[in-house]
Amino acid sequence: MERLFLLFLIFDVLLLFNNSAAQRPGFVSLDCGGKGNFTDELGLQWTPDDQFLFGETSNITVANETRQQYLTLRHFPADSRKYCYKLDVTTRTRYLIRATFLYGNFDNNNVYPKFDISLGATPWSTIVISDTTTIEVRELIFLASSPTIDVCLSNATTGQPFISTLELRQFNGSVYYTPYEDRFYLSVSARINFGANSDAPIRYPDDPFDRIWESDSLKKANYLVDVAAGTVKVSTKMPIDVTSDLIPPEKVMQTAVVGTNGSLTYRLNLDGFPGFGWAFSYFAEIEDLDPDESRKFRLVLPGQPDMSKAVVNIQENAHGKYRVYQPGYPNISLPFVLSFRFGKTSDSSRGPLLNAMEINKYLEQNDGSMDGAVIASVIAPFSLAEWAQEGGDPCLPVPWSWVQCNSDPRPSITVIHLSSKNLTGNIPSDLSKLSNLVELWLDGNSLTGPIPDFSGCTNLKIIHLENNQLRGELPSTLGNLPNLRELYVQNNMLSGTVPSILLDKNLVFNYSGNINLHEGARKTKHLYIGVGSSVGAVILLVATVLSCLFMHKGNKSHYNKDQLRQPLPIQRPVSTLRDAPAEAAHCFTLSDIEVATNNLEKKIGSGGFGVVYYGRMKDGKEIAVKVLNSHSYQGNREFSNEVILLSRIHHRNLVQFLGYCQEEGKSILVYEYMQNGTLKEHLYGALTRERSINWIKRLEIAEDAAKGIEYLHTGCVPAVIHRDLKSSNILLDKHMRAKVSDFGLSKLAVEGTSHVSSVVRGTVGYLDPEYYISQQLTDKSDVYSFGVILLELISGQEAISNESFGANCRNIVQWAKLHIESGDIQGIIDPSLHNGYDIQSMWKIAEKALMCVMPHGDMRPSISEVLKDIQDAILIEREATAIRDGNSDDMSRLSAHSSLNIGSIDLGAENYLSLDESIAQPTAR
Repeated sequence: MERLFLLFLIFDVLLLFNNSAAQRPGFVSLDCGGKGNFTDELGLQWTPDDQFLFGETSNITVANETRQQYLTLRHFPADSRKYCYKLDVTTRTRYLIRATFLYGNFDNNNVYPKFDISLGATPWSTIVISDTTTIEVRELIFLASSPTIDVCLSNATTGQPFISTLELRQFNGSVYYTPYEDRFYLSVSARINFGANSDAPIRYPDDPFDRIWESDSLKKANYLVDVAAGTVKVSTKMPIDVTSDLIPPEKVMQTAVVGTNGSLTYRLNLDGFPGFGWAFSYFAEIEDLDPDESRKFRLVLPGQPDMSKAVVNIQENAHGKYRVYQPGYPNISLPFVLSFRFGKTSDSSRGPLLNAMEINKYLEQNDGSMDGAVIASVIAPFSLAEWAQEGGDPCLPVPWSWVQCNSDPRPSITVIHLSSKNLTGNIPSDLSKLSNLVELWLDGNSLTGPIPDFSGCTNLKIIHLENNQLRGELPSTLGNLPNLRELYVQNNMLSGTVPSILLDKNLVFNYSGNINLHEGARKTKHLYIGVGSSVGAVILLVATVLSCLFMHKGNKSHYNKDQLRQPLPIQRPVSTLRDAPAEAAHCFTLSDIEVATNNLEKKIGSGGFGVVYYGRMKDGKEIAVKVLNSHSYQGNREFSNEVILLSRIHHRNLVQFLGYCQEEGKSILVYEYMQNGTLKEHLYGALTRERSINWIKRLEIAEDAAKGIEYLHTGCVPAVIHRDLKSSNILLDKHMRAKVSDFGLSKLAVEGTSHVSSVVRGTVGYLDPEYYISQQLTDKSDVYSFGVILLELISGQEAISNESFGANCRNIVQWAKLHIESGDIQGIIDPSLHNGYDIQSMWKIAEKALMCVMPHGDMRPSISEVLKDIQDAILIEREATAIRDGNSDDMSRLSAHSSLNIGSIDLGAENYLSLDESIAQPTAR
């Protein structure tokens, strides 16, 4: 009866999916957590996912959100399982799959969820919720390779996985064809309608495929900023020839932006990049040009001069007015922040025009586990059981709850655990095709028939088939399994003679409870651990327990003896430069310190640890002497930590540690003297009044500091996490070169782990909020702190202030984020810079700073990525300086250097997408 009910349930789900497609072939719109069918204001027909067997539903209320599909959601436990929706598709047909997520504080905890979404075995995206009211949207374009697809949620890091809507849109013909579609999906990053008449996106029914064309007037959509002066909107009501399926809908092409001053300039954050992508622009001449007028322009990508050669002449390329021309790159390397410009040619009378743009990232498909097809046939007879409906790949991105897989690049199943799952019928013979299977647990079911031949499973170690209704003889082939160590077949209906090869094998073997199964002759010279009766089982159990107790007692005594004799070594960082000698810290005498500092005469700094004094050694070397507070337990711990660390790590961008002194109850650290004090003092301290450091110098300071941190994170084994990065811990020498200081709170990362459990330490304003909540310290905690320092460099403001950021804001991160995301970077730039900077380099650092202070560590870049962007910004700034100064030699040299470092494509590089010779060649569709 239960199976019949489930059969009707699945039939109802399929019927709902088919009904939803009636509006247009291949359209599915699932209202997750919904209660009934409805048609929205666009004419899209929605069906609830109420036939879904997993998860729970919640109602939510979000201000100004009235669409019915966003009043509910479905959420799932934060466990190790994945939860999958299965949708029917047509093989060899292209589709758009869209998933949306509106948190709405459904759990009443304000714990912003973070989890993964995958398409089958391919990781699609990490969903990171940063507030309760923003709808997160993920879109993927794919060519269906099978009759069904699985969209799965898994790997909750915080909160619970959830989903608001799931939509499927079928394309026609060759829409979005690429030569690489059998290996790569297209992850939608940007789809922009330029010159839009309103903030509302254009989608179905204006776009027959229900693509969502975001308005360029919404700056928060991909943070489209930096619009060039002279940019104006134009529009027409004339019909546009959009006969090609790929072309944006007519309503999108009827609007555009024009650069009346000869230039269209934008900056665009590209979700999912850097990486290789598919990028196309769409142009249609919608203005009336006089016969003697022309509109010709070029695309300019910073650092990629080879892509700026082709001239766009819309009317000529499109063969007339009101027709669409669509040049683009089917495979191009793009950064996270894309700066692009359309500039008119010298013989053009009109400035450039742009109607729409679309950018997708190539997402490499995962082939899935080795055993996907085999395990599908195994579970087919049990498809109505809940355990058989987990969906997706059995191993990827996380395994089903009843299997375990190995960690090979293409994993295979090693353990099947289906004990007491109400299995009936014969043992599936396809199980014998799982060549890497190590454990098989099928006990406690109602399986009948014979035991199949498992000769192909040469890795099998453990087989549990007890407490079933298996019949027939015990296969002698089981004795040929080279790794078999445990075999349990008791309490079945087996008959015949136990094969002697099993009796002679060194094996834990239980075949009791099979009244028609008899023991045959065996060779006594082999060790036999088999159990043929309940009495034998008891004898074996007692003997095993006594043996284990005896062995454990002996081993324990021996272990304790050795343990007392030789304690574990202390873990220390080691430079990755293997030829670097291990150096012990120099031990100064107290009299040395007193002579050098004239009895601690000149105080140059202080903190919770103690006081810093100026000194000069007999050889004239200037030193800084840190004297710890005598009654500080924390200070003494930091003293030991810093001595151990600094005696082993050396880098030109770390303050040089010269030695220590411990005499007469004093704990003293000795460093090189940094003549220009701290970065903090130069940004908003006493030194600011003397002279403000310019933008290029700030970038160089950031570069120096990033190099020092990069050494700690990647140049030491194990890595060192500073844990207290701030502008007062970045010191400047007499040449204004920066070095990172103060390692009292630093921690060693543990090799092979992703984090260090740690009591929270650090400075308010620089402290990583994720570390504060979880107490799990990672190198991304340092990246967060460094992001705050970058914002200080831009703004000249303190990290925490009661006056500088307005009535409702106390920290620099919140304040800067509001300005940067709205495109108002001028609102945070330090006025003392007096326009002495290139806006492109400023934007690059601002946007990288925002990435550094993302709420979750996984979203933040590594310090190496940050360093590269700082170096790129320095390059941009020097180019701008050369242009201002009119030095053509410098310009050409910098341009050549830039082309080698920004967005270049290396077909021969390992770990990069290498597609074909058409890479980076503009294509008109």
